[in-house]
Amino acid sequence: MIATKGGLERPGPDQWVENGRPEFLRQNLVDSLKRLRVERIDLWQLHRIDPKVPEQEQFEAVREFQREGLIRHVGVSEVTVSDIERARKVLPIVSVQNLYNVTDRKWEEEVEYCEREGLAFIPWYPLSAGAVDHPALQAVAARHGATVFQIALAWLLEHSPAMLVIPGTSSVEHLEENVTAAEIRLTKKDMKELDGLSA
Repeated sequence: MIATKGGLERPGPDQWVENGRPEFLRQNLVDSLKRLRVERIDLWQLHRIDPKVPEQEQFEAVREFQREGLIRHVGVSEVTVSDIERARKVLPIVSVQNLYNVTDRKWEEEVEYCEREGLAFIPWYPLSAGAVDHPALQAVAARHGATVFQIALAWLLEHSPAMLVIPGTSSVEHLEENVTAAEIRLTKKDMKELDGLSA
């Protein structure tokens, strides 16, 4: 399944600006279709709800892309429960992608909402850009003969059945390490120790 996002401009290095104008969203989508060499995106996510553009216009534009067959499923990113509910009044939402990992759980309410509603929750920065490290993570990793990164991914998978983890990787070695994390079975003791990291 091919998934991508649209709705941000990049005016310079490390600069990202929301742009939810319908014509810009359409151009983002068309460009993605060309680059990916596909006729339809399986999961297209709105990067951000642009506060400068009426959100109804943004949602209706995406709904139109879906009606045209250019996208199959729709997701939203960096949204609250109320944002998701407003979006769902206009179009079907299947996924939510918010910043979330074992040490940063600001969006816990959204994870729980996705679980209740049968939506996928895609944590971005699932490994905190490689900065996930803590004595509790090290202790659990040592017990399992795993890396702290594998334990951070295993925690996400154990934490909620709604979790769809897509960690970035730059090598086959890291890819294999990430995949192996799905085989780790954390104990109740492990989970209690790791659950305490967000306090």
